[in-house]
Amino acid sequence: MANLSLRELSDSLADELGAPKSATYDALKNVFDHIAKGVHKGDRVSIFGFGTFTLRQRKARVGRNPQTGEAIQIKASSSIGFKAASAQKKGKK
Repeated sequence: MANLSLRELSDSLADELGAPKSATYDALKNVFDHIAKGVHKGDRVSIFGFGTFTLRQRKARVGRNPQTGEAIQIKASSSIGFKAASAQKKGKK
């Protein structure tokens, strides 16, 4: 399985649409920026047929340093989570 970068995705979209590569790159970047801004404000961002982006909270916890086995405190953190729509889980386009 290969990784797909934003540049590769925008180039593929540009070729498919016959649009300038710079325009498709800027459009995709803006879409992802708006998703991130919305989620970090506390909103759920749902794209019908694709999925939902939410902010997930992780509590502070105790972990272990794998090299020494020493207990370490891991800080609470948040990250963007994604849940695929049922159409995506079934492999439909």
